[in-house]
Amino acid sequence: MKKLGIVLLAVVAFSAFTGPAFAGAFGDLKMKATDARESLVAMLKNKDKRGPDQQKLVKDTADAVSAALGKLKAPAGKEAQFKELSDNWNAFKKTREEELVPAILAGKQEEADKIATGIQRERLKKVFDMCDELDK
Repeated sequence: MKKLGIVLLAVVAFSAFTGPAFAGAFGDLKMKATDARESLVAMLKNKDKRGPDQQKLVKDTADAVSAALGKLKAPAGKEAQFKELSDNWNAFKKTREEELVPAILAGKQEEADKIATGIQRERLKKVFDMCDELDK
């Protein structure tokens, strides 16, 4: 009985360190998406943060999410959640680049706020939710 306990303890310890190949990867992706969000919110809320440096940061943080997402694969049985994550991130990024950032830079604050607090908030919430789901 003592040997069985030692074997079980070893299995549990081993699985805690190895875990599935995806454990943590989606948490890391969520952190990158949070960075992308924060860089954009800074630009949206602060008129003094709309210069070339902040614009580059906004682009670079979004590109980092896309690059990380491009390296990931759907965990077995979670293909639908992975597709939902990818689709929402891609739509979020496209709207961000083609509508939201241009509205911010053009001084169209009301329009930018509407986009940011509407569809973009929904999309980013889905990205975060799917990251959590895929990291389980």
